[in-house]
Amino acid sequence: MRAVQVKEFGGPEVLEVVELSVPQPDSGEVVVDVEVADVMFLDSRLRSGWGQDYFQLSLPYVPGGAVGGVVSAVGAQVDPRWLGKRVVTQTAASGIGGGLPIGGYAEKSLAKAATLTEIPVGLTTRQAVALAHDGRTALAVFDRAAVQPGSWVLITAAAGGLGTLLIQLATAAGANVVAAARGAEKLALATRLGAVEVVDYSLAGWEDRVRRITGGGAAVVFDGAGGAIGGAALTAAADKGIFLGYGSAAGDFANGDTEAAAARGVSVLGLFDIVKGEIDWEAIVHRIHTAVIAGDLEVVIGQTFPLDRVEQAHTAIESRSTLGRTVLTIGASL
Repeated sequence: MRAVQVKEFGGPEVLEVVELSVPQPDSGEVVVDVEVADVMFLDSRLRSGWGQDYFQLSLPYVPGGAVGGVVSAVGAQVDPRWLGKRVVTQTAASGIGGGLPIGGYAEKSLAKAATLTEIPVGLTTRQAVALAHDGRTALAVFDRAAVQPGSWVLITAAAGGLGTLLIQLATAAGANVVAAARGAEKLALATRLGAVEVVDYSLAGWEDRVRRITGGGAAVVFDGAGGAIGGAALTAAADKGIFLGYGSAAGDFANGDTEAAAARGVSVLGLFDIVKGEIDWEAIVHRIHTAVIAGDLEVVIGQTFPLDRVEQAHTAIESRSTLGRTVLTIGASL
């Protein structure tokens, strides 16, 4: 089978399409004939060699996490009724921690049977894969924020996969959304999805403009950018507001002055604070799928690349030029 392999850490040019043996499922695993694979910013960072103290990637490895496709083989302890079903899942092994190096950028990949979600009628494989990370996180973050009608909400990295969903969720809840992103194309997308105001955070003083627009600050800040942008967004939170930092599109999580924010009564939550505790993830997945099928939410997939153009996919993500989600098409996707 064809797969993308990383044999050494480096730039997008180290992504190499190679022929590998077809993986065989363990007792609790399945083989998925991959039609669509998710491409994340995290994938590009790991490829560069970042995060080795935590992720411990074993070279060579096949990148990629979420995939969608058809189950073509099952392990001995897996219900055979999964055979032939169209599913979305996380790959069982991506080379992390010394595991089998078969991630999502491959024609066939392994997945734990317990992680399978059957793709419902009315949802495309591309949509299901695009929602695999963003849909779950968007609803978990949104639920935690308890957005109120008429309130001001600031969303950074607003034109990304998560940001585009949060714009729609906050707008549907009756909030006034200020979308922050970089460049006219991204701001136009945010406006189309419901943002009432947009700011370009490549311009100095953008956070001051947000405070003026909102009359002193946003009641809720959804920060998908992180880094210095997230730090600036924290200053645009209203007194006694809530700041939810879940992203690192700028290179790392937000690095703002949390002591100053606390003095203003701002609640600051990171991703692990948001997702800890009792969350019914199965119910969240059902909710996001149902909303998309009903037409209540648009899944923005801005870029689609075939497997042999994976280098361009990573280059696009690293250039910060992408809109919504980026996916690889590998098999015959629906």
